[in-house]
Amino acid sequence: MKRLSIVAWAVTATVAPLASASAAPLCSVPQRLAAPAEEGASEREPRRVLPIGGYTLSIIWLAENCRKGGSSGAGSLDCRAGAGKSGFVLHGLWPDGIGRDWPQWCAPARPLPAATLRAHYCATPSAQLAQHEWAKHGTCMPGYDPDRYFADARRLFDGLNLPNLRALSYGATSRGSIQRAVAAANPGMTPDMVRLNVNRKGWLEELWICLDTRLRQTSCKAPGGQPNERVRIWRGRA
Repeated sequence: MKRLSIVAWAVTATVAPLASASAAPLCSVPQRLAAPAEEGASEREPRRVLPIGGYTLSIIWLAENCRKGGSSGAGSLDCRAGAGKSGFVLHGLWPDGIGRDWPQWCAPARPLPAATLRAHYCATPSAQLAQHEWAKHGTCMPGYDPDRYFADARRLFDGLNLPNLRALSYGATSRGSIQRAVAAANPGMTPDMVRLNVNRKGWLEELWICLDTRLRQTSCKAPGGQPNERVRIWRGRA
């Protein structure tokens, strides 16, 4: 009986209306946010000013990130902030290059003002991650200041509809099945517009949505693994 109950719940959750990425419980922004530290180019991550051939919108599966203590490279995320019904938070908007390399750390970046951090905290609950995204990626976007950069990233994130991956995780999931589920939730999107960032143990960490130079969804240029490759989804405690 217990097994049947779990299966019935999973079926119900899968066919339930899809939740928008912005459909989240009320987010409580901390009264005080620690000022982020400045970040910039280094020997390991050099400055690269290159032509932009497109963009990637990266969103983090928060349950996996918080289980691993930031395996997605976003360890400063506030895991208590909640990730809405979709289970995702915004990582960032990344300019892609025309060839193998991408632009990064294009100009010095001062610490972001508190008003900017607070305005976008519920999408990216980490002052330091926001600082990192602006310094590494946003400074490479011509004509952008921090407010415009985060506003565009937030608009793209809020415009996504995302399937109930927690429900999908009760069945057999693969790269292809997750890509198809995301595409089906968004009119006009096809599975080849979605890439999955999966760690070495097969757990989903992020979704990457491929965009053209006008920030419209497009087919991803880089290969994203085999469609039948098994992918595991950590549900967390939710």
